[in-house]
Amino acid sequence: MKLTELTGLSFLPADFPLPLDVPFTTTLARREAGLLGKDLTWLVAQGFVRRLVKGVYVANQVPDSLELRCAALRLTVPSDAVVCDRHAGWLHGADMVLAPGEHLHLAPVCVFLPAAGRRLRNGLVDSGERTFARGDVVEIHGLRVTSPLRTTWDLGRNRYVERSLASMDQMLRLGQFTREELIAGVPRFRRMRWVRTLRVMVAYVDGRAESPPESILRLRWIQANLPTPEPQLEVFDVNGTFLARLDIGHAALWFAVEYDSDEWHSTPEQLEHDRTRRALVEAETPYLIKAIRRENLFGPRSDAEVILRRGIVEARQRMGR
Repeated sequence: MKLTELTGLSFLPADFPLPLDVPFTTTLARREAGLLGKDLTWLVAQGFVRRLVKGVYVANQVPDSLELRCAALRLTVPSDAVVCDRHAGWLHGADMVLAPGEHLHLAPVCVFLPAAGRRLRNGLVDSGERTFARGDVVEIHGLRVTSPLRTTWDLGRNRYVERSLASMDQMLRLGQFTREELIAGVPRFRRMRWVRTLRVMVAYVDGRAESPPESILRLRWIQANLPTPEPQLEVFDVNGTFLARLDIGHAALWFAVEYDSDEWHSTPEQLEHDRTRRALVEAETPYLIKAIRRENLFGPRSDAEVILRRGIVEARQRMGR
């Protein structure tokens, strides 16, 4: 079958020479169906298959599940290895443990091996050695995985403070441990790589952040030395009627900021919804709301701190009118 013959179909047909109910590797696709890398790229682009992790695909009609994720990792991870860091967070349900622009399905699977001197060098797995304490490793559908708490400590030990905080926020959202437990365990990583980042960022962790950009926006607010912000700030009118939940703000100053991602805030309908929602809040309350987009938060021309500082000043001035 020529791939171009698939364009009129909703999904891959039953006679397609690849598994339609379980994950498969690039090796299997080449051996069983004669598909090369460019062919798999085409299938992904057309929506017939999707990448789960690097080198592993599944037909798009297969729904996402914990079992599916484990099955994908079993195709690349040795039986005695421990899945950790980003992919451990993914297995535990924290889908957004990466910084914006990173893609889990393209990153080598993060695993560590119990035996000294062993490393995997197959391009699909990023491996090494690590010391684990009792309770650090759990088993999920036959895979050895770092526990949610250990995974969070590991993700927090990152060179970049933005990735550290965003990852820990997403893990705390899972509700598998408390903020106090997270903070209490930090001293055990003394002298380990990037532990200084963990020590600093753990004080700011908040599981209410719904996405990495919201975490980074909160970090920029903190770095600007402004009054302590509150994530997911609920707003009510004078009668106590709920109006909206704003990404981050300060209730006493009647000031809030929202992150408008390209994914959820770009179509005319989405933009109009945002304008209507914010206009309602500003009409019914004294709130001043500023919107921040990707270019304000990331890149060489980012100016989020400037927007935040000016917004706080304007909010203070409005209160005196």
